[in-house]
Amino acid sequence: MKLLQPGEVIDGFEMEECLHAGGMAHIYKVGYAPAADGTRREPEFPMAMKIPRMTAGDGAENIISFEIEQQIMPTLTGPHVPRFVAAGDLSRIPYLVMEYVQGQTLQHWLDRGEPLAPDEIARLGAAMAKAAHSLHRQNVCHLDLKPANVLIRPDGAALLLDFGLSCHGHYPDLLAEELRKAVGSPIWIAPEQVVGVRGDPRSDVFALGVMLYQLTTGATPFGEPATAGGMRQRLWMDPVPPRKRRPDVPEWLQEVILRCLAPVAAERYPSAAHLAFDLTHTQDIRITERGRQTQGTGFVAHFKRWLRAAGMQYQPSPLPSQEIEQVPIVMVAVPYKDVSDATLYSLREAVSRSLGIRPGARLACVTVIGTGDTNATESHKSETSVHRWHLTRLQQWAQPLDLSDHQTSFHVLESGDVADALVKYAEGNQVSMVILGAATHGLQMQRFVATVPIKVAMEAPCTVILVKPNLPFEQLAAA
Repeated sequence: MKLLQPGEVIDGFEMEECLHAGGMAHIYKVGYAPAADGTRREPEFPMAMKIPRMTAGDGAENIISFEIEQQIMPTLTGPHVPRFVAAGDLSRIPYLVMEYVQGQTLQHWLDRGEPLAPDEIARLGAAMAKAAHSLHRQNVCHLDLKPANVLIRPDGAALLLDFGLSCHGHYPDLLAEELRKAVGSPIWIAPEQVVGVRGDPRSDVFALGVMLYQLTTGATPFGEPATAGGMRQRLWMDPVPPRKRRPDVPEWLQEVILRCLAPVAAERYPSAAHLAFDLTHTQDIRITERGRQTQGTGFVAHFKRWLRAAGMQYQPSPLPSQEIEQVPIVMVAVPYKDVSDATLYSLREAVSRSLGIRPGARLACVTVIGTGDTNATESHKSETSVHRWHLTRLQQWAQPLDLSDHQTSFHVLESGDVADALVKYAEGNQVSMVILGAATHGLQMQRFVATVPIKVAMEAPCTVILVKPNLPFEQLAAA
């Protein structure tokens, strides 16, 4: 379609400036056109119109991609996607009108041409991972995450763009039905996508790993393959370790990147929420040989993987929301005062049951101390020593748990409002389940006094399990 000029009107939308003229689409800033009486409706937020390029020489994927985006965009909600406004009829004038969001794409950071600090890489990576997790919870896999499709808002949050190659778990996958080849951007496409498997949220985790590798080293982990055979190499090949390209890369950052880039999806982070958690709490990342290595994987290991990949059959994945629910981030709130042994025991039993049926789940043990508690006793005068004492106590509480298959971290928060601190922690870390002790007050009192458990249960953005003490310690002692 030819480039439109400012002032032209399509279905009640008036063109303003052209924001982008690319090979796949033109994007214009738009507003509402004046009515017959000259009045003009003011939009609630800035708007942009995306008009796909559909010429005789374009492939079928251009038309299918527009249909997919037109199908998926109205279903998406939340701060990590543009708000949908309207769509045009494909048979007449195809277009999408959506919210126009200010910000810089991730390509802006790559174009600087200078290495980023690890903390800034972690901040950008966590923002992208949180946005991807929000999408997965809505049963959508993006499947085309790349620097041009990630917008960083002025407040640091990430917004995802361009859903033309995406897959919605509740709708037919038009690309899979119409095309029999790998669909995706060659630099960022995941191994399972190369062999035609779509709908696994861990494919987006792989793409996030590619972008983290680019931000860290300035290079792409698998080059820029132009053929199907070149893309297929990532089914068995590891990239050059970032620490070999850039010796000052910390081990924790390489550990995260190479885990994202594992050829087999099951060896990556089980969800984007787990990736965001690690990038938000880098001090808790468990370093393995993967994070310490400075030499690439040897020929023998790659050859064994090549043999395995030759007969590899990827299985279609379940709904993204169901898959990430199997590997939740579980948070347990452990009180530090006015708590009985029975409550501590019952909390531990509840955590054990929850983790036992969810292999791969992550556990965050949290305690909240009051703002005045850092100087509560003479033996713990400094804030550092008080926090260290509470961390040790949390670790001792968790010792009886079997955590061999679960990453675990311990956090001491300081706040005058315990319930608010717990809710904000759950919101900021994509927690799927909160386990805490039930209030010991009677129901009559709770009608007048909002207890911490009641507040958390009312305001938390996830499942909350309230645990009542169930071990009669007094009877055991008497016996």
